[in-house]
Amino acid sequence: MKLYGYWRSSASYRTRIAMHLKGLAFEYEPVHLVKDGGEQKQAAYRALNPVGLVPTLVDGDLVLNQSLAIIEYLDAQHPKNRLIPEDPKQAAIVRSLALDMAAELQPITNLRVLQYLTGTLRVSDEARLDWIHHWVATTFAAFEQRLEQYAGDYCVGDTVSLADVCLVPQVYNAKRFQVDLSPYPRLMGVYERLQALPAFQQAQPEAQPDAEA
Repeated sequence: MKLYGYWRSSASYRTRIAMHLKGLAFEYEPVHLVKDGGEQKQAAYRALNPVGLVPTLVDGDLVLNQSLAIIEYLDAQHPKNRLIPEDPKQAAIVRSLALDMAAELQPITNLRVLQYLTGTLRVSDEARLDWIHHWVATTFAAFEQRLEQYAGDYCVGDTVSLADVCLVPQVYNAKRFQVDLSPYPRLMGVYERLQALPAFQQAQPEAQPDAEA
């Protein structure tokens, strides 16, 4: 398997976490999202992913783009350390929490949205940072409440799931943009416990071959 990604991409990050949790061997192919106008816009990569986003997984003759679709595929093909429970109710809870991070928060704070804010709309750097802080706080406050109902050691009980895989990259981004995380003690407790696991350490952005100082 080959995974095309970018070290600091949230979607790439969660895909790497899933692959390491399952102990899967894969070749990592960096796609720089900024250099030379963004390598994801070049024709060779667009042939794999017409949307021009990361990650892209190539597994034999299968080419998959969206991170959650990739993870669900890997979970079905390699059921060891399942990330989506077999029980329908538990699976729905896990997906719901995962989508809070991957579908609600991440898309409006990702690189191309932020570039559009500052480039096309000419939003100031201060307003851009306010945008990030607002949406992180809105999402994390609701997530903190949901964890009161569902969390154990991790987001849903005491087993690592897709919800945890999607949470960690968003906390990483929040810390990067200096969001005050003190109002979310339960969320941060889950995050710290996840960070102690080898698979999450292997997937960290700074551990990737394309990481920049």
